[in-house]
Amino acid sequence: MKKSVILLITIIFISANLAFAMISKKEKPTVLTKEEYQKTIMFPIGSPNDAYKQYFIGQSYIAPVSTSQVKMFNVTFEPKCRNNWHIHKAKEGGGQILIAVGGRGYYQEWGKDPIEMKPGDVINIPANVKHWHGAAPNSWFSHLAVEVDGTETENVWLEPVDNEQYSKLK
Repeated sequence: MKKSVILLITIIFISANLAFAMISKKEKPTVLTKEEYQKTIMFPIGSPNDAYKQYFIGQSYIAPVSTSQVKMFNVTFEPKCRNNWHIHKAKEGGGQILIAVGGRGYYQEWGKDPIEMKPGDVINIPANVKHWHGAAPNSWFSHLAVEVDGTETENVWLEPVDNEQYSKLK
């Protein structure tokens, strides 16, 4: 009798642990590999964005979409990747337009709350506005970056996004 009770308790304990493990796995979203993510978007991920690597936390990729008339690039961020705070300066005109095309990410202007971005969302960034953008912690993110023509334009790269603030994003 004693052995039967111990066996029953052991079976219940193992079953409960297996059920908990299965539930826990379902609650944690699976992060896609780069190859899996590429299949979900219509633009190429492109090459590692090495020219601007020092202004990013994590790996970003870039693929030109248009380099004449209007400059447009598909920028892809691996999960947790984001660029530093920066400003698209211009004397007149200028700025940037972001068009989300895959995954999930964020955009934030200095002094304001972050805005979640999903495919189809468009952010118009006026010139001379301090901001950052990048992937959510558990998702790849791609956006088309459109440079707005202006006079005396330049990008000014600033400090990284604070890890403590970023870690509060979902």
